[in-house]
Order: sequence, then C-alpha cells, then structure tokens
Amino acid sequence: MGKGRLSGAVMASVAACVTLLSLAFASVPAPAQTAFDRPGGDYFSAPVTSGDPEDCALLCERDRRCRSWSFSYPDVDGAAAVCWLKNSVPARVPGSCCISGVRGAGVIEPRVEGVESSIDRPGGDLRNFELKDGESVEACKAACTADNKCRAFTYARPGYTGREARCFLKKEIKPPRRKAGFTSGVVR
Repeated sequence: MGKGRLSGAVMASVAACVTLLSLAFASVPAPAQTAFDRPGGDYFSAPVTSGDPEDCALLCERDRRCRSWSFSYPDVDGAAAVCWLKNSVPARVPGSCCISGVRGAGVIEPRVEGVESSIDRPGGDLRNFELKDGESVEACKAACTADNKCRAFTYARPGYTGREARCFLKKEIKPPRRKAGFTSGVVR
C-alpha cells in the first residue's frame, strides 16, 4: 500500500516538473537568427549607423507595435545597414544579407570553433587585402593558415571597411573587441 502511494506521488511530481519546465522554456524567446530574413510585415525602416544588429533588436524592444525585425547588413553598393520593424512575424527565409528575430529575442552569433563572430582584433597587421566577390571568412582563415607568419585574422564584411569584404592577417595576437560586421580567429 505505501509502495503504491509513493510511486503515484513520484509520478505526480515528475509530471509537475515536466509541465513547469515546458512552460519555462515556452516563455523564453528564440534567439535572433543569423543568415535569415523575414520578408513582409514592414511598417518602419531606419538606417543603422553603427552597423550593429543588436541596435535593431533594441529598436524593436522599444516599440510596442513591433513583433519581429530584420537587419540588413550594408551592401556592396555602399548602402547603409537598415533595420526593418514588422507588425507580424513573417516566416523566415535563408539570406546571408540579414539577421532576423522576434521581439524579446537578442542577437546570438553562431559559435564555430576557431571563429569569433562580431569580434575585431585591431592592430598587429601583417597585411590586408580585398576579397573577391563571394569569398567569405573561410577564405580569410585559409589565407592565414597558409602563411606561417600569420597568427590570427580578422574578416570585415562588405560595407564595414569599404565596398568589398576585407581580410586582415595578423602577425600578433591582439585582444578581441566586440564589433559588428567583423569575424576574427586565432590560428597559431
């Protein structure tokens, strides 16, 4: 008799814990999604002079009408970064141009081993060069790995240091600094 009640009490406790955990996780907003756009539902847009997607997320947080947002990086034609506020939550579509999120969701950059998203390592340059159209952070990292004098690298997206993407190879490892539009890494 005592054994049956104990297992029933344990089962009830487990069910209550599962219910509480599911409610807790349901109330946590999803992080912003790098490399996705949410086309449609726009009611306001503004240039983002800092070039930082976190400023766009903050703009949405401060506007009661905002339900979601999309941040467009500066483009190769020299157009500034733009924040688009939306009065709905449109479906996301893949797009390297953008970062999108819903109200209450901060920007979380992807974690890739050996790559530091939204990080600049200013100074200690060995050399820098413009990347060809379509080349990305992987090409910059590969250039550093191929050069025995290179210890670290910084990649700047198009529109952050000029029209084209730029790769900075570093002979010294300098302290990291948060900076939107930049990706760095230490190779050796």
